[in-house]
Formats: sequence, C-alpha cells, structure tokens
Amino acid sequence: MFNIGDKIVYPMHGAGVIESIEEKEILGHKQNYYIVRIPIGDMKVMIPIESVDEIGIREIIDEEQADEVLNALKQKTTYETGNWNKRYRENMLKIKSGNIFEVAEVVKSLMLRDKEKGLSTGEKKMLNSARQILISELVLVKNKTPEEIENIIESNIGL
Repeated sequence: MFNIGDKIVYPMHGAGVIESIEEKEILGHKQNYYIVRIPIGDMKVMIPIESVDEIGIREIIDEEQADEVLNALKQKTTYETGNWNKRYRENMLKIKSGNIFEVAEVVKSLMLRDKEKGLSTGEKKMLNSARQILISELVLVKNKTPEEIENIIESNIGL
C-alpha cells in the first residue's frame, strides 16, 4: 500500500504524487481511492486502491535508474520494420507495460521516425502520450522542470 506523498506511476497516464486517500461512493459502491496529481498537464486521477496491482501502479524509479533511461536514449537504434499498424500495436503494448525503459524506447523510435519520415496522426498522438509519461516520471525523479527534461531527452536522442 502506498501513502500520501508517495510518488507513483500510473501506466498510460504518467507519474504523480499521492495527495490524499479518500473513500468515494461511485455507482452505489464505496471504495478507497488514491487521489494522485500528475504534474504534466496538472491532471488529477482517482485510482481504486483494490485495483492497484491489476492496473500496474508502481513506485517511480530512482536516480540511478533515471540515468540509465537517459543513457539508453543515446544508444544506436535499429528501426522497426513492418507496416505502421504492427508498429503501432507493438508500441502500445510497450506503453501499457508501465516499464519506463520501454516507454523511452517508444519515445526515441517515434521521435527519430518523425524526424526522418514523419508520423501518421495516430503515431503523433502516441508519441505525445509516451513523451508525457516519460517526462512526468523523470521530472519527479530528477526534480527538474518538464522543459529541462524535454531538452535532455532531445539532446540524448540527438535531435
């Protein structure tokens, strides 16, 4: 169980800080929720405590792991082949995994593909979502602004 003030990751939404734990009644069913503020976009989400494992909620990574993620962005990439539909499905699975290394891989490959060939509308939305997830966690770990983290990501990718 997490506590107020803990920094957690909500796959598909990003990292945030638990502001409170509240009991809410929704559709006649009472349960306890984590109220989490996600700094990117200043979004607030309610996460049912009993669904935390099912959803894949986890603590944010530590400073050393954040450095590993940023260093991984510097590594040479091999492009995925195949059609955009297959690539889209594979990237979506990586984002849903909640694994920051896989999310970083999606961000890197889509940013490089965008620079080289451009992206479809769906891939642009996916890139924005994955970038938000990656930035939100790194902001909390590195204690930097979203703009600073975005500049570091772009620099490490080589853009």
